[in-house]
Amino acid sequence: MSDATLLSMLRKHPFVDSFLPEHIEKLRTIAREVTFDKDQLIFREGEDSHDFYLIGSGRVALEMQEPDYVLRVQTLSAGDELGWSSILVGRGKYFQARVLEPVEALAFDGAQLFDACREDRAFGFALMYRMLGVVSERLQATRLQLHDMYSPMAKRAGT
Repeated sequence: MSDATLLSMLRKHPFVDSFLPEHIEKLRTIAREVTFDKDQLIFREGEDSHDFYLIGSGRVALEMQEPDYVLRVQTLSAGDELGWSSILVGRGKYFQARVLEPVEALAFDGAQLFDACREDRAFGFALMYRMLGVVSERLQATRLQLHDMYSPMAKRAGT
């Protein structure tokens, strides 16, 4: 994929809406295009997966694998992000990610992102601020799932 195409894909993604042009360019130098097939596991919970993704098309289920069932926390699609914990190099994933519909995405190596943040504090602040938004969204999605499972209304409905 050409640099111009990568740059065009990046500019269209909501994750970089508030980024300065030079920050988007920095991301472009790290970006690579990836694809995933239906039912493919992008990563498993606890795995040390190194990539952060910006989804361009397709759908991905974020799930928690329990002994007797799988709990879907959130369904992600074009315009969403995946793998925020890759920037925490050496820590495992908090969910598993399973492809529901074929996915095209931009992938970024977490260690390279972390190094770029160290080298350019303004870029680092912009990236971490957006990542914090992603983490907050995942926390809210998890909270809502737990609320649905354990609320009195859910129990009466048989869930």
